[in-house]
Amino acid sequence: MPQSSLRALIFDVDGTLADTESAHRTSFNEAFRDEGLDWHWYEPLYTRLLLISGGKERIAYFMDESACGPAAGSSERNELIARLHARKTRIYDRRVRSGAVPLRPGVQTLIESALSHGLRLAIATTTTPDNIDALLEPALGRDWASRFEVIEHGHSAPRKKPDPQVYVQALARLQLDADHCIALEDSANGLQAAQAAGLATVVTPTRFTSGHDFTGALRHIPNLLGVTVGDLRHWHDSLRMAA
Repeated sequence: MPQSSLRALIFDVDGTLADTESAHRTSFNEAFRDEGLDWHWYEPLYTRLLLISGGKERIAYFMDESACGPAAGSSERNELIARLHARKTRIYDRRVRSGAVPLRPGVQTLIESALSHGLRLAIATTTTPDNIDALLEPALGRDWASRFEVIEHGHSAPRKKPDPQVYVQALARLQLDADHCIALEDSANGLQAAQAAGLATVVTPTRFTSGHDFTGALRHIPNLLGVTVGDLRHWHDSLRMAA
């Protein structure tokens, strides 16, 4: 039997490794309260705001749409956005480090199985390094980063998804062609970014992203529970044979 061409898995973080968006939403709302603002992002609003990649970008978009806060382009507005986002990040970090946000079903099993089968692992996310560490240390231990050969994030790849920058950089550091990898995502922006980098993509949406358009995904499944390395290799190689 021919050897599989699959060499690496590249994981998104928020929504893909864990259903973090509820924690993000409540952390934003707590930051708004602490700042003395009467803003509140209810779940339907936050679901819509997730179409905007990046926390600071979401705040700015909300301010524009709601005509609230300091004037666009002003230093006061920029300072408020930065202050709110920094406060929200601290709140989120405390919440997630407490272990309140577990990995999604099947994620840890697939990570460990992939490593045991010789697949290389990478992370390609537009969230911050601190957010990644806060999420993965309680779930995978203090040495969680040793499982991932490459970690690209919002500081190393500042252009937000659906821009493919984070995936292009991850592939370059892995020194692999996209044809030898699978991306794992949960959102339309993530899928578009991965596709733009040439990556076959398995999508596992959350309730926040279930209504997104996932046209062109390699697979669109509820979660990774029961998904094996053999499944991924079969899906990947079937796609390449059909191309």
